[in-house]
Amino acid sequence: MNSTSRVRKHGFRVSALDGAILLLGAVLTIWLRNESFPLWWIVPMALGHFFLFCNVFLVWRRLELAWAAGFVILVGIHLSVGYTDWLAPLLFQTPITVFVIWLQMRSPWYHGIFARRINPRLDDYLAGRLSH
Repeated sequence: MNSTSRVRKHGFRVSALDGAILLLGAVLTIWLRNESFPLWWIVPMALGHFFLFCNVFLVWRRLELAWAAGFVILVGIHLSVGYTDWLAPLLFQTPITVFVIWLQMRSPWYHGIFARRINPRLDDYLAGRLSH
């Protein structure tokens, strides 16, 4: 392996920076809710999915971006009809979240949580033997 290659890893990941971001997000959420800001729920939804996608299931960037686009559109639709509560967007976004995770977990490139059990081609992915 040359010095420009990176070692591929699998499984759940968390760092001090992730913890700090989640803590700051929790503080911001509490502050926004205490200030009666009607869209306070966007912070935990976005950060929660960031954590799921980047630390738990290690979702591809293009799937993350597709999820984010769906989220923005969904929130925009709800706001356009004057709905600012959190429940309906969460109920509509959850199937998109499940679909994104399902797609990722079915891939031979899946290397998130439980990858050793789920992905029979994990060793090929880790060794860089899978082509796109």
